[in-house]
This record gives sequence, structure tokens and C-alpha cells, in this order.
Amino acid sequence: MNKSVQPPEPMAGNRIDDRAERVKQATSHAVASTKETVARAADHVEESLHHATDKVADTAHRASDKAADLGDRGREAYDRTMDRADVFLEQARDYVREKPVQSVAIALGVGWLLGRVLRR
Repeated sequence: MNKSVQPPEPMAGNRIDDRAERVKQATSHAVASTKETVARAADHVEESLHHATDKVADTAHRASDKAADLGDRGREAYDRTMDRADVFLEQARDYVREKPVQSVAIALGVGWLLGRVLRR
């Protein structure tokens, strides 16, 4: 009983090569398909990020413009108030120059009244 190992048939080798080639093709197809899917996903992510960045920049510009506008309006209101205060002060000076005795009497009366109010 001497069994000898016989070499594989040439057809078995061909089948192995055919199957190996099919595995290679399937692998290549799977990798190519995955690359396409990943590339599409990356393009979509990039587009979404660019869109979001544009929205944030637009919002920041609008906020900056609004802040500048509010600052300008605040400065204008301050300037108007200061102008009115200057006019009032000039009128008060003129009144004191024209009527010094009455001005002192008014100042004493207002001082006395404030003293009474603040003591309570």
C-alpha cells in the first residue's frame, strides 16, 4: 500500500488562477466604489462647511455693521445732549450776570430745600 502523491492537475491550477483573478477584480471594484463614496462624502462635507462659513461671515458682517450704526447713533445723541447742556449753562450764566442777587437767593432756597428733603 504505497500511496504516492500525485501532482495537481493543470486544470486545478487554472481554476485557482481564475478564482484569484476574480477576487482581485472584486477587491479592485470594492476599493474603487469605496473611493467614490468617500470622495462624494468629502465633497458634500466640504460644500456644507463652505456654506456654513459663508453664513457665519455674513452674520458677523451684519452684527459689525449694526454695532457701528449703534455707536454712531450713540455719539450723535451724546453730541446733541452736550450741545443742549452748553446752551443751558450759557443761559444760566447770563441769568446770573443779569440778576446776581436773585440768583443767590434762588441758590440758597434750593440748597435749603434739598437739605430738608435729604435729611428725611
